[in-house]
Amino acid sequence: MADSQPSRQLHLTAFMRPVSLHTGAWRYPGSYPDANFNFKHIANFAQRLEAAKFDAFFMADHLAVLNMPVEALKRSHTVTSFEPFTLLSALAAVTDKIGLAATASTTYDTPYHVARRFASLDHLSGGRAAWNIVTTSNPESSHNFGFDEHMAHGDRYKRAREFYDVVTGLWDSFADDAFTRDVETGQYFDPEKMHVLNHEGDELKVRGPLNIARPPQGWPVIVQAGQSEPGRQLAAETAEVVFCSPKDIEAAKALYADIKSRVEKAGRKREDLKILPAALIIVADSKKAAQEKRLKLDSLVHYDSAIASLSIVLGVDATQFDPDGPLPTDLPETNASKTSREGAERLAKQENLTVRQLAQRYGGFSGLAFLGSPSDIAEEMEIWLKEEASDGFTCTFPFLPQGLEEVTDRLIPELQRRGLFRKEYTGSTLREHFGLERPDNRFFSKAS
Repeated sequence: MADSQPSRQLHLTAFMRPVSLHTGAWRYPGSYPDANFNFKHIANFAQRLEAAKFDAFFMADHLAVLNMPVEALKRSHTVTSFEPFTLLSALAAVTDKIGLAATASTTYDTPYHVARRFASLDHLSGGRAAWNIVTTSNPESSHNFGFDEHMAHGDRYKRAREFYDVVTGLWDSFADDAFTRDVETGQYFDPEKMHVLNHEGDELKVRGPLNIARPPQGWPVIVQAGQSEPGRQLAAETAEVVFCSPKDIEAAKALYADIKSRVEKAGRKREDLKILPAALIIVADSKKAAQEKRLKLDSLVHYDSAIASLSIVLGVDATQFDPDGPLPTDLPETNASKTSREGAERLAKQENLTVRQLAQRYGGFSGLAFLGSPSDIAEEMEIWLKEEASDGFTCTFPFLPQGLEEVTDRLIPELQRRGLFRKEYTGSTLREHFGLERPDNRFFSKAS
């Protein structure tokens, strides 16, 4: 396979909020314990990723301190993190090409705020912004926004679909050439090239227009993270990048085929949407050495944190279960993420795990992982690409800075040698990195 030139190349984004999804990352020898809330470190990470030609730096967001007992919470590095737009705006000033993606909730935010923030970030960064649409799965978030109960799963997705229409409509408030800034005549913009949205729907009522010029990308890139039935459909109709978490290549191929089929049924081209599963990457000289790193990392996860993580996934208090018994099969219904919960139940059954074992798996990182030498990992990634299991990966790092540096300094050169990843950026916007077209303004023709 060496030096072959695949017809497609991988797209790689870096999941960086928290800086590592692994609970033990901040305790790993040589890591930065404060990396999640240290701008100097995060800026360095973004610059390293840009030097390695990553598509984007991707920030998730939490709207509440995670719902776990204090004894477990005190061990979590997720308890404090920067607000995404503040951080990404700062990173825009110290990077030039890498995309800047952030989560914004459609359940606990308003379309005008979201449209305004992402339009601003796109302008500040020169066309590098992306919006990750989430409906917010953590029920604790409701209490921070004046609600006693979390919105039901189906209702959250119904609101999200309308929310997308409003935000993108607001981004199209002005024609691309609306701002004439004619000093001689004194006309700053052409009012004939401003559109008032006047949206009134089942969930939302927004007049508009947005008080910001159309973003450089037309619309910031749309990312979607749901894997449930409504999540897949929302992605097919709206998303340009899907962040997902299949457990293995067979599950990934099924998800890939399903979402791409839905994309075509929605009247779009398959290549209009990139599917990038999350993958923990641990690079070493061999598979055995990488597995030893993971064992060391997992050993740093405290059981209190592990059982709290499992409680979040299940949407119930798992501390009430017998730690050394099987996971109960009669769990009560909740508004937690259905995809995550079903995955935990399936994993427990498939591997015959006790509650303790399942908690320890989720307390560290239970998702897809690539472990081994740069050659091992590159070969596995190539298989995923060729067999249409993914269009690339959302990379997560086991610990920082070492885990990130091993990816950028060792894995990326091997991917480049095989022709699987770019050696240079060929454009300046995130849409150009992903090979996505700039959307037309729905209210103004190109000739307007």
